[in-house]
Amino acid sequence: MTTLLSLLNEPHELVPRLETPDLLVRAPQVSDLPDFTALANDPAFYRYLGNKPQTEEEVWRRMLGQLGHWALLGYGAWSVEEKATGRFIGTVGFFDFQRDLTPSLKGTLEAGWTIAPHLHGRGYASQAVQAALSWIEPRFPAARLTCIIDPDNVASLAVARKFGFREFARTTYHNDPIVLLERTADSSG
Repeated sequence: MTTLLSLLNEPHELVPRLETPDLLVRAPQVSDLPDFTALANDPAFYRYLGNKPQTEEEVWRRMLGQLGHWALLGYGAWSVEEKATGRFIGTVGFFDFQRDLTPSLKGTLEAGWTIAPHLHGRGYASQAVQAALSWIEPRFPAARLTCIIDPDNVASLAVARKFGFREFARTTYHNDPIVLLERTADSSG
């Protein structure tokens, strides 16, 4: 019998493995939990992601949700591993969080990416986003891709714009201001 825990151990066929010059973009693994928990407790990491640290339990649930997307929807989040070190350094992927948000993102593929702050400026986010987009676009060619980003997260906004995401609204989510961006077939560059 296949369990979710067994699915979190590589190798498995549920999540495709992608590769860039510097990164492995792969399925979440149980072994990611310590590094992901440490990352989720770094103020430079979480300041644009709800501005509070996450416990190991919250990170574990997040990882299960990432894999659950793949099982239920055929897409989800990958773990990002730096080839040079073999370490977990972030995530990239697409989601359907059913957010209680106006304007609604329901019916869209919501993109998201995070990279360890000490590795910012190396182009890792761009490599990961490019790999994820290259995988998703042929599978969902008519999909409207969206993302939400803290308006102060200049680096993430730049990555979004680099890949054709354009602002279409500003609102609040969980009492925090956010920018809503979209990438359609005619804006994907």
